[in-house]
Amino acid sequence: MEVGESSTEKPGGDKRGFARIRNKSECSSTPPSRDRRRQLSESQTETMQSTEYMSPVQTRSPRGANRNVGSSSDKKRGKGRKKNIFEAYMTKEEVAAGLKRGQLIQGSLRINPKKFHEAFLPSPDGQRDIFIDGVVSRNRALNGDVVVVKLLPREQWKVVKLDPCDVVAVSADTHKLPVPHSNFPQPIKNGAESPDLIIEAQFDSGAEEDSVCLASSIKNLVLGSSERGCKEPAVEQCLASDHRNPSSLPDACLQKTAKVVYILEKKHSRAASGFIKPLTDKGGELAKNYALFSPVDHRLPRIYVPLVDCPDGFVARPQDYAATLFICRIIAWREDSNFAEGKLTKSLGQAGEIEPETEGILTEYGVDFSEFPDKVLQCLPHDLPWSIPHEEFQKRKDLRKECIFTIDPATARDLDDALSCKPLQDGNFEVGVHIADVSYFVKEGSSLDQLASERATSVYLVQKVIPMLPRLLCEELCSLNPMTDRLTFSVIWKMTPQGQILDEWFGRSVIRSCVKLSYDHAQSMIEGPHQLISANELPPVSADHTIDEIHQAVLNLHHIAKNLRKQRFDEGALRLDQLKLAFTLDKESGMPQGCYIYNYRDSNKLVEEFMLLANMAVAHKIYRQFPREALLRRHPPPQTKMLNDLIEFCDQMGLHLDFTNSGTLHKSLNEQFGDDEYASARKEVLTNMCSRPMQMAVYFCTGAIKDENLFRHYALNVPLYTHFTSPIRRFADVIVHRLLASSIGCGPPLKLHQDAIQKQSEHCNDRKTASKRVQELSSDLYFSVFVKECGPLESEAMVMGVLNEAFDVLVLRYGVQKRIYCNALPLVSSHFQQVGKKPELTLFWMPDQVGEQPVRQVINVFTLLDVVLKSDNIPLKYTAVLKKPGAE
Repeated sequence: MEVGESSTEKPGGDKRGFARIRNKSECSSTPPSRDRRRQLSESQTETMQSTEYMSPVQTRSPRGANRNVGSSSDKKRGKGRKKNIFEAYMTKEEVAAGLKRGQLIQGSLRINPKKFHEAFLPSPDGQRDIFIDGVVSRNRALNGDVVVVKLLPREQWKVVKLDPCDVVAVSADTHKLPVPHSNFPQPIKNGAESPDLIIEAQFDSGAEEDSVCLASSIKNLVLGSSERGCKEPAVEQCLASDHRNPSSLPDACLQKTAKVVYILEKKHSRAASGFIKPLTDKGGELAKNYALFSPVDHRLPRIYVPLVDCPDGFVARPQDYAATLFICRIIAWREDSNFAEGKLTKSLGQAGEIEPETEGILTEYGVDFSEFPDKVLQCLPHDLPWSIPHEEFQKRKDLRKECIFTIDPATARDLDDALSCKPLQDGNFEVGVHIADVSYFVKEGSSLDQLASERATSVYLVQKVIPMLPRLLCEELCSLNPMTDRLTFSVIWKMTPQGQILDEWFGRSVIRSCVKLSYDHAQSMIEGPHQLISANELPPVSADHTIDEIHQAVLNLHHIAKNLRKQRFDEGALRLDQLKLAFTLDKESGMPQGCYIYNYRDSNKLVEEFMLLANMAVAHKIYRQFPREALLRRHPPPQTKMLNDLIEFCDQMGLHLDFTNSGTLHKSLNEQFGDDEYASARKEVLTNMCSRPMQMAVYFCTGAIKDENLFRHYALNVPLYTHFTSPIRRFADVIVHRLLASSIGCGPPLKLHQDAIQKQSEHCNDRKTASKRVQELSSDLYFSVFVKECGPLESEAMVMGVLNEAFDVLVLRYGVQKRIYCNALPLVSSHFQQVGKKPELTLFWMPDQVGEQPVRQVINVFTLLDVVLKSDNIPLKYTAVLKKPGAE
């Protein structure tokens, strides 16, 4: 997958999504204390109120007075004036002045999903993220909110780096890396949403949560480094200082801490799925009127909900609803309460079932999955079946007689791109990329335009798609269905067989696709260049074109695409391919029947190259015409701190990667391992590590950034890039279409001005990130159900990281990552040590027979193991169990 961009695989209609599974583990190297679905008893609920959600240490007030969160005075309202737990927010005027003077810092808040008292903010200097310690310091802000923070005094900063020589390991779990100074960011895995080729793998920028996980082991690290005699100056200064006093340590050993003083923008939906329970103070006034809502996502506060919102039988028989999922929306969170106030909006159904869980995911991430309202549908053509108006043919290039075809997943319904390749008499080719002209139907300023801009993207789940546009457009009027006249926007090049562009044309057109090919069809054509393909091997083909003509066009495109691809990587592009899991579903029940790693083949690469080429060509065209209003897509280089940590780790592991630029990284990554049978597995592990420092690719308006060097796309290694090729499912592409039409004189000027374009770009970024996370969670859900229904599942796995009492593995058959804990295995003992600079964990298995010696097993990074995935009989929960060496 191209870093910062999409994977080549297009969304497979509304039947499957190829989203990579992402698994979460606890930050510590001992097993998690509770599962995300664990239901608390009444006594446990009270304990959570006082200790688990917010400890007394974490609830220290701004004036230094400790507050007992779980005290009865906190639970009972109206008994005297309660002291504030949270600081009052600054005023807008104070915030504006503080930001201008540089006394305050603005950024997007990230909360550690497994240690919810830890939150982080990108540092303006691009180095180590700013740490926000505790719920009180977070001051009622939620994950994703744009906040303003104030740095705490230096003596309150965190000690996070005492020994650069002592890298314990790189954890496979993207939230919990074990080493205080291995601050690799959490990747947001690539989903299945990109029919336009590069399916955009966006990575969370800087996950400093990873660095704080082993704060408790600093003492051991210090002792270990002193024994080995590490001589780096920063380390010697750290070791010579009192590590209990941050003010005596150099900056290299510290992480800045801050507190939230204002919420600029509430990006979080304030909606959550979870469970309701009675309050524990049975005789209190609060319990007579409220129940307690416990969100599944523990980054959210517990919420008081009125009993009148609860089901009729809840008060009498609360146990009947213990496994029922509800949706709750936060409506307030006062300064004097650890608990927010909310309103139950819907009962979803049984926890662990696919549809209730899916609806909960969509709601939490603010995905609009409601039916399109009448005012939007009124914007669509009323006379059906619709045909192209006669006057449109006068305004467009008529390409209906050309050999044009689509290549998509077999189940795709929204076909928004088509290809053509016509040989010319001089030995060159006329190559065309033809994209659905969505902007013809979506008029700027209409109700349809407004709703599409709000949705911003289609969301591809495993079992269905939540479309950005009404299905009449997505699957009919805009979809480039075969043997049907369709309106398109075309980019046509005259190019040599080597891919050199000799001429270029942009314009509105009319096409008639001659066949709907799947990737499998195109792959068969590529693999059998001389094979005679019969009509029954393909979908219906237009009588105007022969199968041989289509076959030859695919072969010509493949030949040119190979040259374009080679040229791109020779010029410094980077691609980080990661395993993607696809599902087969039962046609009647919709349950997962099977899953497999999706195979990215030459047919995918063919489509990818020409979509990339079109996107780059359009980016240059609209930027030349609109230097301040163009909507482009940039991909910043890796975060400096994270990249330095990765370089350090690779050096200690004896891995020779060249991080000079994207091109040298791509080359060295592909040359790192030999050709033995497990070289690809080692490459997968290393690719995962290299993905972590990468930042997200983002949309932006060119007038919002003064330095043109910041327009660059790091992974593609090009100066200008945009999204043009998927307007059916991405609103950014619709704006780009309008800009292109205006730039070539076949469309009106864009009504949006620079500021509005930048605001829409930021909204598209937000919705794209949410969409990807929803895709990941959808795959998580289906894989968890698959393990439960079809497990246990056996697979080989490769070690990605080693801790002192646990290790992380990549399960090769399914592409999932899991943590395995020593104390969950039948061991006599385990022993962790540093062998040189490499971490090593030795397991001593309990013998099968009395009197036998324990079986010894050594665990290193890249060790190959056999594991079994087993359901825990808890909704959405499964574990990886290591098989004992020699066991059948």
